[in-house]
Amino acid sequence: MILLDYHNVVIEETLNQPIVNLEPTTLDMTVVDFDGVAYHLSTPESKSVIKFSLIMQCYKELVQWGAQDMLQREYGPYCVPKEEGYDVTLEFDLQKLPEDKSQREELVKKLALIKRNLMAQPFERAFEQQAQLEDEKQPNPSPDLMQIHYRDQEAIYIQAQLDRVTVIFTTLFKEETDRIFGRVFLQEFVDARRRPAIQNAPQVLYSSKEPPLEIRHLPELQNTNENEDIGYVTFVLFPRHFANGDVREKTISQIQLFRDYLHYHIKCSKAYMHSRMRARVQAFLKVLNRAKPEVPNVEKKTITGKTVIRS
Repeated sequence: MILLDYHNVVIEETLNQPIVNLEPTTLDMTVVDFDGVAYHLSTPESKSVIKFSLIMQCYKELVQWGAQDMLQREYGPYCVPKEEGYDVTLEFDLQKLPEDKSQREELVKKLALIKRNLMAQPFERAFEQQAQLEDEKQPNPSPDLMQIHYRDQEAIYIQAQLDRVTVIFTTLFKEETDRIFGRVFLQEFVDARRRPAIQNAPQVLYSSKEPPLEIRHLPELQNTNENEDIGYVTFVLFPRHFANGDVREKTISQIQLFRDYLHYHIKCSKAYMHSRMRARVQAFLKVLNRAKPEVPNVEKKTITGKTVIRS
């Protein structure tokens, strides 16, 4: 198994040479990330002018929670009118980039993290709302329920409360075996927190039919009670998980990868079990081959005197 990166490694490696080393190049490539996010890297006008475009299914929802402000803050000088068919477009003239190489390296890292930064905005907003609710100590707070439909039939729901932030993942299991493996993994998440060594980890709840109370009122989830293909995973984040700046950034990065890690581990487990079954079948075949009795050849003669060998 591998550790999934928070950033897009292909984008980082592709842009290192032209941006960090200021070497003009010809580009026209499309990169597809997890969750169906697609990037287009191109040099349509000149080898020294690179266009970087992105499209993601939930971009319009992210705009409601501050995605545009983040783009202006982090990538403002490079924002240009968006390319047709894409949600965001940035343009980089190699002749106008910072002279300091370390700044150019930092720029490439930020480009590789652009999906992570966009998806982080609802979490940042929820953490800020939780701090406000805690300061004001309202008896019946009604914070926003932020929805991110980042995949077909799958979504993330985020809501701040007086003393916590609740993050709910809906995940779709398309095969019966995936559902069985997923239930085992997710139940282990629930049980693992009982161990003394990791009691400070976020609380995890799992349900396979009934949506959690926080989202049960949503119209899109009214008729999903009998659908066993959908699972609901709830993370309860307390202030200790996002009060510190570095801890907050790490929490946001890791929780975004939860769905990818879950299905990645399911596929790895299925591949491992298939390899074990194939090895066991080969061992059984060898045993069967060794168990075949050896019949000695018997020579018999016919009435005409011909010799016949029978085994």
